[in-house]
Amino acid sequence: MIHVIAIITAKPGQRAAVLREFRANMPAVLAEDGCIEYGPAVDAAGLGNAQFGEDSLVIIEKWASPEALAAHAAAPHMKAYGERTKELVASRAIHVLKPAD
Repeated sequence: MIHVIAIITAKPGQRAAVLREFRANMPAVLAEDGCIEYGPAVDAAGLGNAQFGEDSLVIIEKWASPEALAAHAAAPHMKAYGERTKELVASRAIHVLKPAD
């Protein structure tokens, strides 16, 4: 299994717009072969000792294999999502992880 933590930082005030586009794209991603989990999360106010910030969202993903993740990255709906959000996003950091031995 492959885990992905994607940190998307929207341009100031654009997080809601990015979330709308993300949620519109979710059904296509969840239908992909090898997709186990795929969803957005934001800071829980007042909890924890660190925050990503009001312009950020974290995408939590699980994929059955590296090949499934690669197919996801190349999927036409992901390319279209990238085009729709490119002017809304300041940065993306994609962390790809494997279970610890």
